[in-house]
Amino acid sequence: MNKILEQIGLLGIVPVIAIEKAEHAEPLAEALMEGGLPLAEVTFRTAAAKDSIAKISTRFPGMLVGAGTVLSIDQVKAAREAGAKFIVAPGLNRKVVEYCVSNEIPVTPGVSSPSDVEAALELGLDVVKFFPAEAAGGLGFLKALAGPYGKVKYIPTGGIDESNLLAYLRFPKTLACGGSWMVKPEMISAGKFQEIKSLTAKAVSLMLGFDLQGLSIGGGAEIGKVLGTLLNSPPVEEGGSLRVGSRFHLTGERTEGATILIKTNFLDRAASYLTAKGFKIQPVPDPLKGPGHSAYAVRVNSAGLQLTVCQG
Repeated sequence: MNKILEQIGLLGIVPVIAIEKAEHAEPLAEALMEGGLPLAEVTFRTAAAKDSIAKISTRFPGMLVGAGTVLSIDQVKAAREAGAKFIVAPGLNRKVVEYCVSNEIPVTPGVSSPSDVEAALELGLDVVKFFPAEAAGGLGFLKALAGPYGKVKYIPTGGIDESNLLAYLRFPKTLACGGSWMVKPEMISAGKFQEIKSLTAKAVSLMLGFDLQGLSIGGGAEIGKVLGTLLNSPPVEEGGSLRVGSRFHLTGERTEGATILIKTNFLDRAASYLTAKGFKIQPVPDPLKGPGHSAYAVRVNSAGLQLTVCQG
């Protein structure tokens, strides 16, 4: 799979954006990045699309920006000149796809039938856009459509929001989901970039689903007594340490540092997110999977605080 598409898969959510005024491009991109999603599909439904892509590409080189609703080769050329790193189309236009493939431009055309998927395969693609996702039959139809085509991944777009995002992402053939619920045109036009940042962060949090599973710290009986009182769960001796409830373990001595166990919905996406936030992560080997891994260890500070992030 193309490296750009792999990156989109790790980010998980593709904000589909219609920008009416190019002056809104930079604050919008900043809101997305601060919300934890350095990715944007700027649609060619507006006259400001090319200028918006150029502004984002220039100001935020670390952001993965592409062009959507691309209907012609001329639009592909315009998008690339502006700095677009990938192309998205609502349908499968053979001329557009052939041009992109021949020029090594990542492209995901829209499909909604087996014939569409087979046409994409014939053109050498392994990632396509399932569009319009909900109107075409939703997740049930996507599962049926994907069945015969084992190597194809999909980016469902159309009718996806916080109510069905996780269901689509949990389907193994889903690479990422496209949506505009966090970047609605009326919010962009009104300059509500703080709201966009908040909705973006909420979407990322929903996708990753970080949840505390356990905390191991030093302090022994003294801290165990306090936690036991708070949780109405008396400490239980367990292999030389104390367990309080199902989430807290305490060693017998006061020591610096702690290990926090957190689960996530998608381990590799969580690893990508933490890396982007500046954390140094280390894969934890999975004894049942040989060279594979089942978690990531994250050293937070010099005092010994460590996170272990595992698949939930």
